[in-house]
Amino acid sequence: MKLKWIGHACFRIESSDGTVIITDPYEDKVPYKPPKGPAHIVTVSHDHFDHNAVGRVEGAPEVVRGVGERTVHGIPFRGISAFHDTKGGRDRGQDVIFKFTVDGVTLAHFGDLGHTLNAEQLKFLSDVEVALLPVGGHFTIGAREASEVVRSLPRLRVAIPMHYRTDAVKDWPIRPVNEFLDEVGLPAKQVKKSEVKITPEALPAKKEVWVLDYA
Repeated sequence: MKLKWIGHACFRIESSDGTVIITDPYEDKVPYKPPKGPAHIVTVSHDHFDHNAVGRVEGAPEVVRGVGERTVHGIPFRGISAFHDTKGGRDRGQDVIFKFTVDGVTLAHFGDLGHTLNAEQLKFLSDVEVALLPVGGHFTIGAREASEVVRSLPRLRVAIPMHYRTDAVKDWPIRPVNEFLDEVGLPAKQVKKSEVKITPEALPAKKEVWVLDYA
C-alpha cells in the first residue's frame, strides 16, 4: 500500500488494487491542503469540523462511521468505541478508532483519542501493526499517553504521529512531535516526504516511529 499524510489526522491510503481510503478529512478552515483525487472510502472518527468534511473528498466515496464491523470494497473495518477526553466523553464526546487491513498490513487510525487504552479496546487492537496516532495533546492524548499506547500494542511495528503542531498550524495549542519522540524512546525515522510504501515484508522487526512530512 501507499500511505500519505495529508495533514492533521487525514491520510490517503491506496491499496495495490487501487482502492483509496481517506481518513478524517477537514474543512477548509484547517490550513493544510485538501486530499487530491477521488476516493472509494472515507472514515470519520467523530463529527468535529477538522475530522468530518466528507464533502471535500472527490468521487462518491462510501463513508465509514461508528462502532462495529463492516467490509467496504473488500476491506474489513472495525470501529472501536473510545472517547475524545478522559471523562467518558463529557467534555468532547465520542471518538471511534478504526482498525482495517490493507494488503496484508493491519492499521489503526485513532482519530482524536483522548485517553490511554483499556483492556476491552486492547483486545480488539492486539494485532495492529501500524498506528496512526495523535500525539500533540490539548485536544487529544499528548506525548506521555501516546507513548503508553505505543507500548501497550504487542504487535505494533510502526507508529506514525499525527495531530501535532507543524508550521501549518503553528498557532494551535498543540505540541510539536519532538516531545513525543523524546518520550517514547524508540528509533525514529525522519521520512522527509509525505508518502511511504508499506508492505508486510518492509515492516521493521521491532517498533519504530516514522515521521512523515505533510503533503
